[in-house]
Parts: sequence; structure tokens; C-alpha cells
Amino acid sequence: MKVTLNGQSAELPEGARVSDAIAHLAPTPPFAVAVNLQFIPQSAWASQPLRAGDQIEIIAPVTGG
Repeated sequence: MKVTLNGQSAELPEGARVSDAIAHLAPTPPFAVAVNLQFIPQSAWASQPLRAGDQIEIIAPVTGG
């Protein structure tokens, strides 16, 4: 299924979870995840299903002032 991952089209397998999207992008921790503008707690990454067309953002914190 096609999703948007950090603004780019990505192909994930049917039945993919948030954890699959994270594995696809392989970000360096720490980071947060939002699906369709809703932050997903880390405890739900392995169980939160994704749907075709979802917009997934994997966001690293920014420091500074």
C-alpha cells in the first residue's frame, strides 16, 4: 500500500503497522511519530495499523533557541 512518509511516497506491505514505517525509514533516535497529524505513543508503534493514503511523519527533536 502507498503511504506518504515524511513527505515522500513510500510503499509498505498490506497490514503494515507504524513500526514498519519506522523500520522503512530507519531514523536515528530520539524521534516522535505522527499519523495523519495525530501523535502515536511509542507504546502503540507495534500495534497501530496503517491504511493506504496515511500521512506519516517521523520527527526528530530540534534543540536551540
